[in-house]
Amino acid sequence: MAKAKRGFARADRVADQIQRELAELLQKGLKDPRAGWITLTSVEVTRDYSLAKVYYTVMDAKTREVTAEALQHAAGYLRGELGRRLSIFTTPQLQFVYDESIERGVRMSRLIDEVAEQDRAKPADDGESAGE
Repeated sequence: MAKAKRGFARADRVADQIQRELAELLQKGLKDPRAGWITLTSVEVTRDYSLAKVYYTVMDAKTREVTAEALQHAAGYLRGELGRRLSIFTTPQLQFVYDESIERGVRMSRLIDEVAEQDRAKPADDGESAGE
């Protein structure tokens, strides 16, 4: 059991390092104008380090598709740069996945606010209608 736990800890550290390096590369090294404001939310690495799923979000939902194309186009370049920066045997393939959790959270928050506003707008029920 301790052996498996230690292996996951290393995969988590590698994922964190990939996220930090990619964030820097996207900010300073990626010259594609289609790639706007990208936020990396998390990275998951397979146990054999062959694949890294990179979860991201963008500030403007209108640029979502264009950003996905830009990231897909730059995946080879980014993987090569990661290979130079990381000290692991195999540099994982990069799979970019749009993270919808932030949008879902905002949508849920709006729904909760709407329900709370509707509750405040309702007249207070003093229980008289229940007895009728």
